[in-house]
Amino acid sequence: MNARLAALALLAAAPVHAQGFAGMGGDAEGFRLPERGAELRFPEDHGPHPEYRIEWWYLTANLEDGEGTEYGVQWTLFRAALAPGAAEGWASPQVWIGHAGLTSPDTHHAAERMARDGTGQAGVTAAPFAAWIDEWHMTGAAPDGADALDALELAAGAEAFGYRLSVEADGPLIFHGDDGYSVKSDSGVASYYYSQPHYRAEGVLRLPGGEVAVEGVAWLDREWSSQPLEGDQSGWDWFSLHLEGGVRLMAAQVREGAATDFVAGTWIEDDTATPLTREDLALTPLETATVAGRDVPVRWRIELPARDLDITTEPVNPDSWMEMFVPYWEGPVRASGSHTGRGFMELTGYE
Repeated sequence: MNARLAALALLAAAPVHAQGFAGMGGDAEGFRLPERGAELRFPEDHGPHPEYRIEWWYLTANLEDGEGTEYGVQWTLFRAALAPGAAEGWASPQVWIGHAGLTSPDTHHAAERMARDGTGQAGVTAAPFAAWIDEWHMTGAAPDGADALDALELAAGAEAFGYRLSVEADGPLIFHGDDGYSVKSDSGVASYYYSQPHYRAEGVLRLPGGEVAVEGVAWLDREWSSQPLEGDQSGWDWFSLHLEGGVRLMAAQVREGAATDFVAGTWIEDDTATPLTREDLALTPLETATVAGRDVPVRWRIELPARDLDITTEPVNPDSWMEMFVPYWEGPVRASGSHTGRGFMELTGYE
């Protein structure tokens, strides 16, 4: 059995696959839980946290070619622990999953890789920073004395598509919630969550029609937890937006069935992060589309009255479905209304 098939067999036993994204609300016994007031430390926290159940390094980019055609790129590496505890080699309970996506107005490409920890096939190091699975990589390129994530080189792809990007930040890391302690439910389920939303990006996309030079903006999310959802929460609707005037917005809601959805966000202006709650922020689906046989809300209204924000987001390509081991919608969006801009939307739990 090769490494991919072995990882697939092991993942098949994992609750996240068995229950989709709702599995993230499963029992976290034996794993560490985030604690309010804990200080995030760098570069150490850019690396993995195997004592927690799930973690990701997640970069999205909104790009344009010389003719103004819009593209979206996703590079993600997930780490998941199948059981608490540590071991060497194939006995390690850690598995890695890589996702790559490339979206244009007319096409959406996606690919997935899987690996078992302890073989060198995939992993993350904090210093020097490097994240990889097979030949897909996201490697630190920051100068000495800078934060390890200030500049990155990344590449991924499959037979039908690929990309090579360079990103460089012109602002600091941003910490969501209470200095990086990000609550996901009224009961207090939480994660550690920070972002680098200040990247300028440039590179080359490989498409069936040839290579295309692009440039734009990018956003990196770092998050880890052992129970990022409550047991009755089925998934989330998440936005990362670059708005006019240099403003950034993270907005998300976690769906709670018939109960009121849990809403959180971060308003980022002048390198300052302001946490947002459901009293500040409203996310309302406006239009659904049938994507991969599912009804998915692809057009949204986002309101933040205290900042005079009332925008509508529309997808660059409504068919941006990631048909993965656990499927979800992920793709670039445009924002219009009181503010204009661009960003990414992720919709999970619409199995």
